[in-house]
Amino acid sequence: MDPLWITIAFVFGFLAKFVGLPPLVGYLIAGFVLHQFGAESGEFISIISELGITLLLFTIGLKFKFKDLLRKEIWLGTSIYTISIALLYSLILFVFSTIIIYLFSEFNLATIFLIAFAMSFSSTVFAMKSLEDKGEVQAIHGRIAIGVLIIQDVFAVIFMAILFINDLSIWALAIPVALFLFRPVLMKIFDWIGHGELLTLFGLFLGLVLGPELFQLVGLKADLGALIIGMMVADNKKAHELSTILLNFKDIFLIGFFLSIGLSGLPTSNAIIISILLVLLIPLKSIIYFYIFTKFNLRARTAFHATVTLSNFSEFGLIVTSVGIAAGLIAKEWLVIFAIILSISFVIVSPFSLKAHKIYSRFRKYLHKLQSADRVSGDEIVGIGNAEILVFGLGRVGITVYNQLTQQYGQKVLGIDFNEDIIKGFKEEGKNVIQDDSTDSEFWERIQKQDLNQVRLVMLCIHDYKTILYTVERLKEINFENTIAALAEFDDQVEELKQLGIHFPFNFYNEAGVGFADQICEFIGCDLDETVTK
Repeated sequence: MDPLWITIAFVFGFLAKFVGLPPLVGYLIAGFVLHQFGAESGEFISIISELGITLLLFTIGLKFKFKDLLRKEIWLGTSIYTISIALLYSLILFVFSTIIIYLFSEFNLATIFLIAFAMSFSSTVFAMKSLEDKGEVQAIHGRIAIGVLIIQDVFAVIFMAILFINDLSIWALAIPVALFLFRPVLMKIFDWIGHGELLTLFGLFLGLVLGPELFQLVGLKADLGALIIGMMVADNKKAHELSTILLNFKDIFLIGFFLSIGLSGLPTSNAIIISILLVLLIPLKSIIYFYIFTKFNLRARTAFHATVTLSNFSEFGLIVTSVGIAAGLIAKEWLVIFAIILSISFVIVSPFSLKAHKIYSRFRKYLHKLQSADRVSGDEIVGIGNAEILVFGLGRVGITVYNQLTQQYGQKVLGIDFNEDIIKGFKEEGKNVIQDDSTDSEFWERIQKQDLNQVRLVMLCIHDYKTILYTVERLKEINFENTIAALAEFDDQVEELKQLGIHFPFNFYNEAGVGFADQICEFIGCDLDETVTK
């Protein structure tokens, strides 16, 4: 049945997308459908599932830096959240086991705490897919969410190490030394291998071989090795390029992971009832996340988006559960129960994730009452000063646009990006830039209150098309009537942008070729004119 998963996964993934859900929800349903028809998770799906998770953690590492984990709102906030939610869930499960005895007949305190701990995790797979699809991995709420997930992964590894401490080698203590010695060599290899297929192979070697095998050798989890190796080389200038290259590999492999959840088995009636009861506890995760984030001085908007990203159950719950089963602490049926609540949580949270900006805009007046007056670094409210031209997105295209316009209009041009590192670097160069987000409705409301007509031109040099569309909605809300320009990758996007009232939709790939040809003609113009004349 292994080859059949491609067809089934595509059909259900397409149907999910057609009704407005992420394709991963379709993959989960496809797994349950396959199992209903007698299919089982074979070696092929198991292997690509494992590769998908490992490669996912490696690419997370490539996009993150150790210094980001030192932020209080990440390491301390995650610690407080984990303790709080684990204790709260334990209390609720204890009440369930007391009142509904027939469902929770084999419960003891160790079992209750293990289940509560497994339920405390948020899905790394869901969060990364959601953030990547919306182009928000480097936004402050994206970095906060990823940081929380990494700390949770560390907690999971510590938990598993405690359960199986006899399997842990004394050589695990040498891992930090080995990584410290390896890092300069790996960074040099990055510089030598160029940009072709060798870079791809080197990335697969790091993410699927070196990190996982090194950690497994000393009794540590292979996935943790992939994550740490990725973080080690995240500062390299080719890390982003490598992450982009591996994106498609990771996405294909992760389809196997979602299918394997559905193929893990069909639940009993008791398991279904338990799953429904546990899914009803999702709002508690959201409330505690949001409360903690705001108490650490994050804006209500940042706290809300990070909370939505994390408000689900996790594949790590499955891993912790399987470890608990192996240790004899929990019944095997709980693996199927966690597969169900994981799947349902994805289905429930997905629409909220897709419409998070709209939901926040509708309820922000109420959410603002819960935020503190202080702000953490990178989440401050910044004005635009006297700027008349706003350039959003300071990637390769955006910074080129910014530099060209600055030559003519000087300080009237303001560059804006949500990537803290990019802004910090450009500020050191003396550029007129600020850190903010084009999808931030509060940003546009501040401009509206200041003087909407001050801004003559908004340039959306953003590569994520969904972000451009949402930004256009925000501009319409404040009745912005001056010039808007936006990047597009395809002709149908150009047409859609025109229909939305964008004055200058720019097909980057088409116009890049035209611009290149114009420059060549200008460069050889004299010789060419003489040749034509002759």
